[in-house]
Amino acid sequence: MKKLEDYVTSIPDFPEPGIIFRDVTTILQDPDGLALAVDGLKNMLKGIDYDVIAGPESRGFIFGVPVAYAEHKGFVPVRKKGKLPRETISEEYELEYGKAEIEMHKDSIKPGDKVVIIDDLIATGGTTEAIIRMIERLGGQVVKVCFVMELAGLKGREKLAGYEVGSLITYEGH
Repeated sequence: MKKLEDYVTSIPDFPEPGIIFRDVTTILQDPDGLALAVDGLKNMLKGIDYDVIAGPESRGFIFGVPVAYAEHKGFVPVRKKGKLPRETISEEYELEYGKAEIEMHKDSIKPGDKVVIIDDLIATGGTTEAIIRMIERLGGQVVKVCFVMELAGLKGREKLAGYEVGSLITYEGH
C-alpha cells in the first residue's frame, strides 16, 4: 500500500525558482489517495470532543466535508469576502503581498461550540489564525486544527501556538 506522500506531486521551481510546489490535486484524483487523506484526517479526530467542522474555500471544503459527513457533524464554510448570502463576520489577514479577507455566517458557530478546522495545507498560518479569531468572536472554542500537508519551514504552526495542530504530511522546507 502506498503512503499518502506518494500521491503528492512535487513541482520544482513553481511558482518561482527555488520553490517546490506540493500539488494536492493528485491526492484527489486517485481513489486510494483520497481515501488515505480523509481516513487520516478522521483518525486525527479520534478521542476529540467536537460539535462542528469548519474549513476555508476551496480545499478546506474538499477535505472537511467528507470528514464531517463520515463523523455525522455539520460543516461551516469559510469563504472569501462577499460570497456568503446572509449576515457575516469577517477577518482580515496578511498575504505575502498584501491582505485578504474571509467571512463566515454570523450564526454558523454557537457560543460553546467545540470546533475542528480542516484545511489542505498550513504554510504561514495566516488564514487559519483568521478563522480561529472569527470562531472565538462567535463564542466557539477551537479544539483541533488538522491539515493534509504542512510546510514546516514557513513556521505556521508557531502562529497557532496554544492550539492542538496536526498534519498528515510534513515537508521541512518552504
